[in-house]
Amino acid sequence: MLKWIKYNIKKCLEILNKNKAYIVLGLVFLFIAAIAYEYYSQYFHVLKNPKKIKEIILSFKQYSLLAFLLLQIIQVVAFFIPGEVIQIAGGYIYGTALGGVISLIGISLGSAAVYSISRLFGKPLIRKIISNKQLNFFHKLLKLGSINFVVFLLYLIPGIPKDVLAYICGISDINFRNFILYSTLGRIPGIFISAFFGARMYSGQKGILIFIAVVMSSLFILGVIRGEKIIKSLVKKE
Repeated sequence: MLKWIKYNIKKCLEILNKNKAYIVLGLVFLFIAAIAYEYYSQYFHVLKNPKKIKEIILSFKQYSLLAFLLLQIIQVVAFFIPGEVIQIAGGYIYGTALGGVISLIGISLGSAAVYSISRLFGKPLIRKIISNKQLNFFHKLLKLGSINFVVFLLYLIPGIPKDVLAYICGISDINFRNFILYSTLGRIPGIFISAFFGARMYSGQKGILIFIAVVMSSLFILGVIRGEKIIKSLVKKE
């Protein structure tokens, strides 16, 4: 009996040691998600106001850029946080170029973390945080054709819900490198348009802002109504 206990303890220690990186990553994810949910429930109104976000970020002074980068990572992991407003805030705080680049880096790092966690814990975790309706919707789309191209289109087309997509990609057939590459490429236009909008939001240039808002709203509505058909059409042409 004693030998059996020692043997099992040894095996458990070996498994823990072999997977310690994944365990640490999972614990970090759970910690970030818990903190994000707690703060979001208390300060959700702040995360919908670029001016308030700017005040908070700049309060970190020389660490403000790092704070904004961390905020972008958190909003991807805690997918209930409104990412578009934070992207606009990035442009408002840092300008189009720098704000767009920081947002892109932060979102890509957050997506990498989410994909890795999803890959590690698999479907049991994903089914607890994502509805079956969303799972079935995205699984159906990911099987339309080349998964790399479909992932690129999903992140590119406005109006398609992307909040949970990184989690679903983690349990799909796309590998880590291709996921980061194609999801990042797909995000670039939307991120920099949001940053551009934020940079000019309080500049008095109402004409260009109204034009951007009308175009993006139209594309968003088109994506909501016809997004799936657009993807099917583009995949067939590919």
